[in-house]
Amino acid sequence: MQVPAPFEYERATSVQHALELLRARGPDARLLAGGHSLLPMMKLRLAAPEFLIDIDPLAGELGYIREQDGELRVGAMTRHRALLESDAVARHATIITDAERVIADPVVRNRGTIGGALCQADPAEDLSAVCAALEATVVVRGADGDRVLTMPEFHRGPYETAVGDAEMLIEVRIPLHPVAGSAYEKVERRVGDWAVAAAGAAVRLHAGVITRAGIALTAVGAGVTSGAAEQALAGQPPSEATFAAAAELAARDCSPTTDQRGSVEYKRHLARELTLRALRTATARALRGDA
Repeated sequence: MQVPAPFEYERATSVQHALELLRARGPDARLLAGGHSLLPMMKLRLAAPEFLIDIDPLAGELGYIREQDGELRVGAMTRHRALLESDAVARHATIITDAERVIADPVVRNRGTIGGALCQADPAEDLSAVCAALEATVVVRGADGDRVLTMPEFHRGPYETAVGDAEMLIEVRIPLHPVAGSAYEKVERRVGDWAVAAAGAAVRLHAGVITRAGIALTAVGAGVTSGAAEQALAGQPPSEATFAAAAELAARDCSPTTDQRGSVEYKRHLARELTLRALRTATARALRGDA
């Protein structure tokens, strides 16, 4: 039977209370949101925090989805299920709806949160790539106020973020653009499993050309976005040849490793094919007026 190392526990009653507990307890304190990543790691003794701060009571304060100032703003305690069922998300960021359909199972989606997923920073986690493709920013709060970070600034590497010991992620902000579309494509060994590989694409169109694109990959290396693919799309008309060239660059950009899910060659093939599919769907949605 796997059990975690001994730890102390307290439930936070507000964001301010959670921050006060983090400052008082120091670097050995951890926030507990949905718990689907942290608790298994604790049972395996891969993580051994001395103090857990349960922020589940903050779902009322940080569990929201709203349109504000040209952005879709999502509180860090928003559950996967709420994202999946949100009309605003489906209308403005369909890539999130795509991803939520293939994240784990209903039990996990009912409890897991967007903030917990992003802060885990698992290279095989879906929403990190989704947010990167959408050029989302995140709001991190500490004693000195709020910091707004881009996804590259926020994610420093596998399982590492820019959130400090006495800080917490409180919000995700997704910019809203006219004539934009997005999509997420994933291959998994079984329904709801971690990705073998996945790709997200978000494109903006104007006057018949792609003005900007975001391409992000999952489970094929530490990097998330493909700058070369994004640059290759900018200023080009949406066409199969344009998409194929960008997909090839995305596959070259990634750095997969051989493991039980597949070989390097297979994962590169998936990165190329899934990027191509995501670009096709994202562009079709933009032309139809879908997100």
